[in-house]
Amino acid sequence: MRCFKTAWFARAAKKARISDRELSNAITQVMLGQADDLGGGVFKKRLNKNEHRAIILSKANDIWIFEYVFAKKDRANIDEAELKAFRALARAYATMTPQQIKTLLENKNWIEILREYK
Repeated sequence: MRCFKTAWFARAAKKARISDRELSNAITQVMLGQADDLGGGVFKKRLNKNEHRAIILSKANDIWIFEYVFAKKDRANIDEAELKAFRALARAYATMTPQQIKTLLENKNWIEILREYK
């Protein structure tokens, strides 16, 4: 299993004081079914003592990408158009090759936060 955060997410999480350790724990909880499964490889998970929500995209439950974060006090949820866009992005991520992932990492578009080998 590999877990990433986008560069945008990394900046937003840092501002919200959400650590990589918390993100790693969140992925474990998502895998145990302790998150809202929004369908199409899109999950919503509470973070930061329930102050923030993260949108996480999954590539066949093998690769997890923290894509978006928002404060609960600022908005209740994502809207239907955003959900459709996240589902489309999850489908696109599902077709990515290892080389494409490597390029995203090299270009610092993604940052790896967890890697486990089975």
